[in-house]
Amino acid sequence: MSENPVFDRIKEYVGKDDVVLFMKGTPIFPQCGFSSVVSQVLNHVGVDFESYNVLEDMDLREGIKAYSDWPTIPQLYVKGEFVGGCDIVKEMFEAGELQQLFADQGLTKQ
Repeated sequence: MSENPVFDRIKEYVGKDDVVLFMKGTPIFPQCGFSSVVSQVLNHVGVDFESYNVLEDMDLREGIKAYSDWPTIPQLYVKGEFVGGCDIVKEMFEAGELQQLFADQGLTKQ
């Protein structure tokens, strides 16, 4: 265990599922436009993902920013690696890079 229990939780979350989205709200009821966009992109691509609502947990909300050294939410992780926030995910999707990343990782539905 590290000296930061929130980091331990985050590490557990991103290690448990292949695709993890830290967002404001839920995929069904996103509570910010950026979280909504990333959730919609993931649904459109057809990849299974786990989400964590940072609005329900202030420690998680602040901890995820420090963990990734990224100041904004949402944050997407694939196979334990930080991919990026809304702008990066959107740009990757539009360029076909996100779909390729999921295909390379064996995460797309056949």
